[in-house]
This record gives sequence, C-alpha cells and structure tokens, in this order.
Amino acid sequence: MNTYLLVHGAWHGAWCWYKVIPGLEKAGHRVIAPDLPSLGADKTPASEIGPYTWVDHICEQLDRLDEPVILVGHSRGGIVISQVAEKRPDKIKSLVYLSAFMVPNGESLKSTANLPVNSDSIASPNMEIDTEAGQVTIKDEVIKDAFYHLCSGEDVALARSLLQPEALAPLVTKVAITEKNFGSVPRVYIELLQDKAVTLPLQRYFQQQLPCDRVITIDSDHSPFFCRPQEVIDALLSL
Repeated sequence: MNTYLLVHGAWHGAWCWYKVIPGLEKAGHRVIAPDLPSLGADKTPASEIGPYTWVDHICEQLDRLDEPVILVGHSRGGIVISQVAEKRPDKIKSLVYLSAFMVPNGESLKSTANLPVNSDSIASPNMEIDTEAGQVTIKDEVIKDAFYHLCSGEDVALARSLLQPEALAPLVTKVAITEKNFGSVPRVYIELLQDKAVTLPLQRYFQQQLPCDRVITIDSDHSPFFCRPQEVIDALLSL
C-alpha cells in the first residue's frame, strides 16, 4: 500500500481530484488531498498567504505520517512539492509532476511561465494581478479553453463554480532547491500533450532542466483528472 498526497494547482482545491481518489483507494492505497490555505474550503484570505505558507502546510501533513508518500503536484502544485522535497526529503518516496512547474533553482513560477517556450499558453497572458489584494485571477472568458477544452460541460460548470483567487506571493518567490535534499528524491513527470496552460514545450523545458527518472505521456488538456481520470489513476498506480 502506498500513501498518495495530492497537491492541487492554482485557483483549484482538493475537489479537482474527485474522480481520481476513488480509483486509488479502490486499489488499496491511502489518499490525502488537502485544500491549500485560501483555496477550496479553506477561508484564509489570499493576502495572508506568504511565500512558504503552502509548503509548510504540506510539511505538516507529512509530519503526521509514519511512512513516506508519493507526492503529486498539478500545475502550480509543482513549486510546492519541490520546496517540500527540499525540507522533507526523507518523507517522500517519489515526486510526481502532473504538467507541473518543476522550476529550476533560482527561478519562480512567474518567470518560467513567461518564457518564450510557453508563448502559446492561453493562461499566462490572461492572468490579472491585484498587488493590493495579494492575489491573481484569470479572465473568465478563457477559463474553458485554457484549462478544460477536452472536459465535459458538467465538469467545466463545476470548476467555474469552485475556482477561487490565487495568492500572489508563492508565484513570484524564487524556488530554492539543492541536489542534496531535493535532488535525492526520485521524480516522475506526467506530460500532457494538449495542455494550453502549461504548454508541452514548457513541460519539456522543465524536463531538460531537471531530468526525471521517468516520463509518462497522457493525451489530455490541462485537467486530466476530469477528462482522463483513469489514465491518471493508471499512471500513479504504475509507480
């Protein structure tokens, strides 16, 4: 039995994993899918989220467990799981980046999202930053095309009703990782061929910068937990 800890991406909450969790549990595994502070059911104001609030939250989850976990991060969740691996390498069996920001040391999510290799992203140019409120939103009119263009109308409606503003501080904070800690944890990248938010060229840029032990490919948009849930389940079970 493995324990999977699933870290959702920007604007989302643990609700995005609702099709994936039952499949992992049916196979006999334990699944932990927390809402990050200020997202999902957590009502912390985005303005109160610091650079490492989410990292500390996941570290607290790990500290309650006796066994190491398979730590999965989707999209923005990548910057969280990288920093968690730096702080708690012995608590992680494997890192899994699901079309996630596997950002090199010294770079930030914001700086890598704006690289030329991600120029076709629909999400990056349509983010609206409110520095006074300390949050980022995305223009409503691009949400479906950016995140869910292969998903059902029901799942798009669900997501639209639950998306929340994203805290700004973690997105502009430079990732600080070392070969000794972060580099000691095996990592897997699950690339998504039709992703219009974290584009395939950017995903492969991350893989070039920080080579992984294994790469799995899914023909999906940015939200395979909705449109390709069984493939996500199979990928995670294969670990």
